[in-house]
Amino acid sequence: MKRCPTCNRTFSDRNLTFCIEDGTPLITVDVPDEETVVSPHGSSGGPSSPASPPVYQPPGTYAAGPAPGRKRKVWPWIVGFLVLFLLVVGGLIIAAIVLIPRMAQRSVANTNRNANVYTNENTNRSTPANEGVESGAPTDKAAVLSSLTELEHEWTVANINADKSKLNRILADDYVGTTFDGHTQGKGDYLRTIERDTTTKNWEFEDLEVDLLGDRATLTGVVRFEFQDGEREFRFVDKFVWRDNRWQATSSVVTPVQ
Repeated sequence: MKRCPTCNRTFSDRNLTFCIEDGTPLITVDVPDEETVVSPHGSSGGPSSPASPPVYQPPGTYAAGPAPGRKRKVWPWIVGFLVLFLLVVGGLIIAAIVLIPRMAQRSVANTNRNANVYTNENTNRSTPANEGVESGAPTDKAAVLSSLTELEHEWTVANINADKSKLNRILADDYVGTTFDGHTQGKGDYLRTIERDTTTKNWEFEDLEVDLLGDRATLTGVVRFEFQDGEREFRFVDKFVWRDNRWQATSSVVTPVQ
């Protein structure tokens, strides 16, 4: 016979090795002879005394294993996964904190280096590297006369071709012009009503003079046009202002030469 040392339940099945209640290994107990077994109630009806149970001696080297049928716990795996995830995320954050400032510093250094190279390459060019920053108006009268003469030719070509983009750059926003027939128009009307000229064959400027005063310049002269049906001359007075590092026309008065 076998007995559970934990719950003291006895089992007669010789093949059973663990308690079916708590999984504790069973121990073998000796069963007394039939002659010495005392029943709780004697057959003669007299009093009976209980038999003393044998003293339990647990095995000294036995290690109890897990109870059969128990499920493995899942929460240790979940905790381990969360710890690993936090370690990876923390590592990425630390790497970003360390690397991003270094990358930003390198970017700024490269930008400054490229700016210095651009400035050095454009030192001998007519347009400065910091274009857009207002510089002083030209003071050389001969140079201003040459620049305005070239600008007059560009203006004439733009008028003939009705090049509104070019005219928009030549004319200042506050431009006011007076034609040879006395008609006055601002920049908006000028650009809106301009039409392509197909009758002009050639033109020539004569008697050009410039009056320079600070950032203001006045150009006077005569322009001779050759049309398909003949030639005509016009005297003009064009005024300019130095803005955005270039000359812009602020007014123009044209009168025919008789």
